Amino acid sequence: MSQAVHTIHLAGTDQSFSCAENDTLLRAALRNGIAFPYECNVGSCGNCKFELLEGVMASCWPEAPGLSDKDRARNRGLGCQSRPTGPLQIKLRTSDKYAPQFPPVRTPAKLIASRVITHDLSEFTFQTDAPMPFLSGQYALIQMDGIAGPRAYSMSNVGLFSGENQGGKLIEVQVRRVPGGQGSAHLFDHLKPGDRVEIDGPYGMAYLRENIERDILCIAGGSGLAPMISIARGTFSSPRMAGRKLSFFYGARAIQDVCGLDMLTTLPQWQERGTYQAVVSGANEEDHLPEGYLRGFVHDAVAQTYGDRLQQMEIYFAGPAMMGQSFLKTLIDLKVPMDQVHFDQFY
Repeated sequence: MSQAVHTIHLAGTDQSFSCAENDTLLRAALRNGIAFPYECNVGSCGNCKFELLEGVMASCWPEAPGLSDKDRARNRGLGCQSRPTGPLQIKLRTSDKYAPQFPPVRTPAKLIASRVITHDLSEFTFQTDAPMPFLSGQYALIQMDGIAGPRAYSMSNVGLFSGENQGGKLIEVQVRRVPGGQGSAHLFDHLKPGDRVEIDGPYGMAYLRENIERDILCIAGGSGLAPMISIARGTFSSPRMAGRKLSFFYGARAIQDVCGLDMLTTLPQWQERGTYQAVVSGANEEDHLPEGYLRGFVHDAVAQTYGDRLQQMEIYFAGPAMMGQSFLKTLIDLKVPMDQVHFDQFY
């Protein structure tokens, strides 16, 4: 059944866009090229707040943590959780940096393959019905039957700018099985090749900057492997980045969690331009680490390896929130310019 479509007007501007009742204000705005600020896209960070001036809207998640009681009292909403039930006028401060280079699309897709990476991490490959071009490092939202709300997963294959995305219809995501997680349980235990989902994307600002002539540092942990592998694949595939060096650090709790090197060594010129370092935080002193592994936290290993040289690198990060907080503090302490640091907030 077709959904009613409503006009959303941005107060104080000549900008407006159309939004279907089964879409969110944020995603519809981005589909229309509106530079709507956002980050996590799932209701947690609060970066997509706006003020409702006229009209009535519905919330996908009324208790979303990105919105405080004070925000609700002031008639504010989250763009990623708000749906129109009629025409709206909203107050929103747009920012050019959020203007999408590839407007997100919603498309049916089917699972065509999966493979195991570690004991709790697997890669799932989807074929979309419509092209979904993206930049290396971006993510998509996957809606599965019987699961409330979409799940955000980063692509691990190379983005379209580097020319190896099979016309924009091949989407690979790497997902960690989360204890008690409905989304990951459905992917791991129920979804079979040929089964259908809806994919909505691309999203995210931590994409590969191909025009910046600095060497690259990627730091990954957990399923944050996916966007960092995508960044690496883009780096080694793009003619614009020929000769650029890339250092890849993977932070793991245990030896069995370490992964990623096999995906990197197949890249052209990896031996000449790339380095990989595994760092294990949960190993005891008596545990024997494989040759080349470091013991400790990945942010400490990065600081000890590069120190002030980090100021001359383009840095990408994806991983658990605690790892990210520690890493950002390290970069601030080392006076690394924050416009050289790229990550998307996930919760």
